[in-house]
Amino acid sequence: MAQDIPIEAKRFKIIREELGKTQSEFAQLLGAGSSTADIERGKKKITGSVVVELLKQFQINPMWLYGTSYNKKLDTSASTSPKVVTLDSNERENMIMVPIKASAGYASNVQDTDWYNELPAFNIPLPQYKEGSYRAFQVKGDSMLPVLQPKEWVMGKAVESMAAANNNRIHVVVTPDSVLVKKLRKTESSREVYLISLNREYPVIEQPVEEITELWEVNSKLSFDLEVREGQEAMISLQEGLESLREEIKKIKSYN
Repeated sequence: MAQDIPIEAKRFKIIREELGKTQSEFAQLLGAGSSTADIERGKKKITGSVVVELLKQFQINPMWLYGTSYNKKLDTSASTSPKVVTLDSNERENMIMVPIKASAGYASNVQDTDWYNELPAFNIPLPQYKEGSYRAFQVKGDSMLPVLQPKEWVMGKAVESMAAANNNRIHVVVTPDSVLVKKLRKTESSREVYLISLNREYPVIEQPVEEITELWEVNSKLSFDLEVREGQEAMISLQEGLESLREEIKKIKSYN
């Protein structure tokens, strides 16, 4: 039975043919050895470094390459995808960690590979982190209380464009001069979005979309604070009260 060729290999071949390159010429351009023949036959996986080169040289969207997006190319001026990724020794993409002290530098170094290599990085071997690019950011300040405590870490999945962003979800929003963790709310106009703090003491920020360089949807957090706080105690008490009410309703129904 013939081996099924994966979609990334098929699309890799399409790119090469559209560029009018031979297999050896394309391999040389991408730093992929002497030929791309094994990649196109599905016998050799496309390495992370080759994916990066496809993005840098030809604006090929990695999500399109692997069949998870209809957008073949990324307009890097409009894209909110990560501009730099780093790889481990096994050619797997790292989850870069951006501590509070590095957040100002992060905003101004979004395309500096050397600067990124100085940041700590790791991998989480869980299925929730297998698809897409992820990055970890440390929370600064108390604007997202009570959900996010100061100095906690949030893990965000890369969002390729504002159009692909999920409305009313917490995101890490990167602009040329800041890294913000906020609830993102889209407006009727595509030119700006509202960035909302969960702490009511902070005002809503009206953010021009054209200034957003990266966007990460938060899907999890890492916390070292396990204390039950006043608001949480109230929520627990409310949940217990609701459970008690359900039991009473069941008893009443049993008498009917």
